[in-house]
Amino acid sequence: MKKLLIILIFSVCSLLLLVAGAFAYYKYELATPVMNADDHTIIEIVPGQSFNTITKVLMTQGVLDTPWIMKVYGRLSGLSGQLKAGEYELEGKLTIPELIDIFVSGQSIQYQITFVEGWTFKELLAELAKHDKLKKVVGGNKPVDILNSVTDLYKHPEGLFFPDTYTYRKNDSDLSLLVRSFERMQLVLDQEWQSKAEGLPIKTPYEALILASIVEKETGDASEREEISGVFIRRLNMGMRLQTDPTVIYGMGDQYKGNITRKDLKQYTTYNTYRINGLPPTPIALAGREAIHAALHPDSGKSLYFVAKGNGLHYFSETLKEHVNAVNKYQVYKRKKNYRSSK
Repeated sequence: MKKLLIILIFSVCSLLLLVAGAFAYYKYELATPVMNADDHTIIEIVPGQSFNTITKVLMTQGVLDTPWIMKVYGRLSGLSGQLKAGEYELEGKLTIPELIDIFVSGQSIQYQITFVEGWTFKELLAELAKHDKLKKVVGGNKPVDILNSVTDLYKHPEGLFFPDTYTYRKNDSDLSLLVRSFERMQLVLDQEWQSKAEGLPIKTPYEALILASIVEKETGDASEREEISGVFIRRLNMGMRLQTDPTVIYGMGDQYKGNITRKDLKQYTTYNTYRINGLPPTPIALAGREAIHAALHPDSGKSLYFVAKGNGLHYFSETLKEHVNAVNKYQVYKRKKNYRSSK
């Protein structure tokens, strides 16, 4: 009996020593980085992927030598079911707990896309198509169908999306970016509308956006936005046609090949402001906050005309005679690629 007791005590002690050793080894492994200081890798966790599968991915990509430490830690910590899908950039000395914390945080790789002031909706869609990390939901759909996926407040998508740089993660949809851009435009437009100048011939925020898009396309230098807006506002107040080339170009669509002829100016389209009164039916491009602000806070001068001087700036005139003289002086620049219209 005494011999059995000794054997039992010895076995228990051995077991305790084994458990203590295993625990010490476990703690040591948890504190030991599984990556070196100069290591760098990208791990993607796919939606619905199991914790065991994730450990196998880490082994396949050389991050882990054996999976059991991570599996045990995941179970004991209760974090194994909290890992979020996404692409994760792993670099430097990272331990298993630090790896799991990164996966639980959801702070996956972010990418950027920029919508530029003056772009058309067609150009915006082309930029979305270039980003292969985006899930393509609207690509290839008709513009009106895309718009209907975003909002039912408007009938035409042009100019409704705010030009800015947006961040996204892999497998975010192109539609989600359009929704964010649309909502941002509505917010900015509402903010600017609340502080608009008095006595404007602009009756709705949408009309302000239309004018802002024209100001955006006509402005070569930011300092002239309010002055250019002032010309258009005074023309609207006086019942004069806007006579702005960017609207003609937009109305021509794919027929525009880089130059406007007298025939083009006489051709009727709903956007040809040489032929129609007032504003065109929709914006013609993306307008930034500065252009929207200028449309609602025009310069209070008296000029009714302007002509490009060829250096990104314009010459503004109060009378037609002065304007004709300015056109004759600067008309050589009309042939240059960056020429902007004369009013």
